[in-house]
Amino acid sequence: MRGKDLTKRSSPRASPGASVSRVAPSRAAAPRDDALANRTGATHGGNMSLRSLLLAFSATAFLAGTARAELKVGDGAPAVTGVTETGDKLNLGDVYKKQPYTLVYFYPKADTPGCTAQGCSLRDAYQTLTDRGVVVVGVSLDDVAAQKAFKEKNHFPFTLIADPDKTVVGAFGVETRKMVGMGEMAHREAFLIKDGKIVWASYKASTKTQADDVIKVLDQQKS
Repeated sequence: MRGKDLTKRSSPRASPGASVSRVAPSRAAAPRDDALANRTGATHGGNMSLRSLLLAFSATAFLAGTARAELKVGDGAPAVTGVTETGDKLNLGDVYKKQPYTLVYFYPKADTPGCTAQGCSLRDAYQTLTDRGVVVVGVSLDDVAAQKAFKEKNHFPFTLIADPDKTVVGAFGVETRKMVGMGEMAHREAFLIKDGKIVWASYKASTKTQADDVIKVLDQQKS
């Protein structure tokens, strides 16, 4: 409407019979306006993309939890003290000295399918492992009550350590993860220890075949 009014005011009054030549309104500014709109849109889109990336990074950082320097074969096994499912303190350094081998395995969460299968694998082969000189100790970030219930429900004949403050997890360098609705959990790993040193490390420990994996390693060990 504004352009139309300006055209009317700028046009001279024509005398009768005279031909009037009208000049079409200039559209030269349109390309500049379009270019400006494009630049504005690109900037807005760029800001949106940047915000999306930052949000994605934040979510990933939250879910990633903590990454630690994992122990490897040949490293000394941590003589760290944890709290068992009975509420008593247990020094792993003392455990290492009582028999030839100690299996310290970490699992994400008590009474979940994979962790139950892993524990039951070690339970079912417990006599074989004991005969081979192996003592088993399980560790997770669950509290004492959860570990006690987990052990009793599945009749585990070995000790479980409740490590919600990540004392044992941190000493072994086990990674943790945070999951929505599940809280923070330790990564599933296993360490076989002999003479105070790690002789086997599994950073993606098995569930149903955990005991079989340990027995294979024992078969390969020199007496």
